[in-house]
Amino acid sequence: MTTPPITPGVRVTMAGLLALLLVASAVTWWLRKKGPAEKYTELSQRVNSWWVMVAVFAVAIMIDRRLSIGFFGLVSFLALKEYFSLIPTRRADRRVLFWAYLSIPLQYYWIFRGWYGMFIVFIPVWVMLLVSARMVLIGETKDFLRAVGTIQWGLMLMVFSISHVPYLLVLWPAGGAGLVLYLVMLTQLNDVAQYIWGKSLGRRKVVPTVSPNKTVAGLVGGICTTTILAALLAPVLTPLDRADSIAAGLLIGAGGFLGDTTIGALKRDIGVKDAGTMIAGHGGVLDRINSLTYTAPLFFHFLRFYYF
Repeated sequence: MTTPPITPGVRVTMAGLLALLLVASAVTWWLRKKGPAEKYTELSQRVNSWWVMVAVFAVAIMIDRRLSIGFFGLVSFLALKEYFSLIPTRRADRRVLFWAYLSIPLQYYWIFRGWYGMFIVFIPVWVMLLVSARMVLIGETKDFLRAVGTIQWGLMLMVFSISHVPYLLVLWPAGGAGLVLYLVMLTQLNDVAQYIWGKSLGRRKVVPTVSPNKTVAGLVGGICTTTILAALLAPVLTPLDRADSIAAGLLIGAGGFLGDTTIGALKRDIGVKDAGTMIAGHGGVLDRINSLTYTAPLFFHFLRFYYF
């Protein structure tokens, strides 16, 4: 497993992202100069963080396939760590968390080997049974169902779902980097589009008790924008034809909304605004990959069913 083929489409798209960041940086600089600078501090932090995230992501998908897989393994570890720091756990469960973390390198090893059969059942079957059995052997029955459910749910979203992203590199060795870029970029742009449409035209709330800022206009506008971008970028980055690229855009748009609101429901239940402080202006890793927890498996299995 060596350096993934970097197609001209990937290079052009990355150059487009670079140009977009340059424009965002210039606009932010102008706004801060116009003042007051403090008003745009968070915006400046967000743009600076995007520079770092795009740079790290570009290196991860363009240098070496092993590095790409390891990068997303690290993302899963950081997201799971944030998740476990948020949810209430029993003292007896501390010994079980070791096995949860150990599942991460194993799950990503199956990707490295291209062993789809083990990849697809390891977390949902083997790890679920192991974690449950280990908790039973501890002998603590109080809040057992809540504890085993929260641990397994975290593993499913932070490890199993996210691990579908690097498997795209194995699924299509000739252009996997393009698939990863297509998925991640559309997922992030979907979040931005839903925010902009919601702020501009949003009136009616979608799920006010979970996410008061989510509106029908934001949802519909975001999905439509993502679908259009998906159709435009598909010939450059993917093997998708026009009809399937539209279907992929709809999946990513709707899936991103569901992933965002699902993690939002978790944070609202716990009573926190952000999952962490690792990424300035964005919160934690979990805040940045929330939509990807849904879009990654949806897009992966859509591609595998119809194309691979």
